[in-house]
Amino acid sequence: MDGVIVVDKPEGWTSHDVVGKVRGIVSGKPRSIIGGTPRGARAAKTKVGHLGTLDPIATGVLPLVIGHATRLAQFYTHSEKIYEGLVRFGWATNTYDRAGSPLGERREFRIDAEELERHLEKFRGTFMQTPPPVSAKKVDGRRSYELARKDIAVELAPVAVQVYELTVLAIDGADVRLRAHCSGGTYIRSIAHSLGQSLGCGAHLSELRRLASGEFKIEQARTIAQLESLAADGQLIDAIVPASQMMPGFPSVFVDDLTAAQIRTGRNFPASPFRAQPASQYVKAVTREGRLVAVGEAVLPNVYHPLVVL
Repeated sequence: MDGVIVVDKPEGWTSHDVVGKVRGIVSGKPRSIIGGTPRGARAAKTKVGHLGTLDPIATGVLPLVIGHATRLAQFYTHSEKIYEGLVRFGWATNTYDRAGSPLGERREFRIDAEELERHLEKFRGTFMQTPPPVSAKKVDGRRSYELARKDIAVELAPVAVQVYELTVLAIDGADVRLRAHCSGGTYIRSIAHSLGQSLGCGAHLSELRRLASGEFKIEQARTIAQLESLAADGQLIDAIVPASQMMPGFPSVFVDDLTAAQIRTGRNFPASPFRAQPASQYVKAVTREGRLVAVGEAVLPNVYHPLVVL
């Protein structure tokens, strides 16, 4: 059960809600549904974590790491994302999305496509972005949303983000549907809010759907209902992306049982200098059966130290 389940997060759920629900699906069923022990035995509680949160109004790709694969989350902190979102112009909100309270009067507004395109150019490429005050960013060790909800003023420092694509998909009066391909840590809510400021009419994010997070795509995603059905049929393993298939950018080094045992004690391991893949800072040590043993970091040419051991 070490790997990733890609969930299609439902609207209205927090990422924490989804983690808790999936932990129950994975851990709270007879172990026979996931393989390994007789029907009727209870499964031990399995670790479940996420690879980046989604706001409650958002839906789409939420990759959850399962079991020992939770140790691999560190390699996904800067994963690129792809979103489709609906921006509504005419008023801003204090959360930068429709879940917040309106700031000022609501205005009727119609978007001019050419004018919008000129303003969108500011949000392509690399630029400094201030996160929303209601966000998971930390201020003096506390989440900014905790402070904002207590009416404590929050000032977050702008950070560099990169938007590789920002495309208008449709315009309908005051509503604009956008597609964004961006670096990790980019807030589409902030882009919506800043667009409204730029056009002088206010704006907020009305809908958001994440289509990709790192290598995980919406086509792989399962709804909560689908996961429950798979679990009931004893097929939950079908929803798992094995740990050995994670981080596809890291080359694989196949190791025998003796080398795998040595890696688990912290010993360095070699990579053949005749491999087809070019040299890499990180490699995956994988058994011939396809099980990920460790992620190694280069310490010498063709020699790797186990950085994370599963």
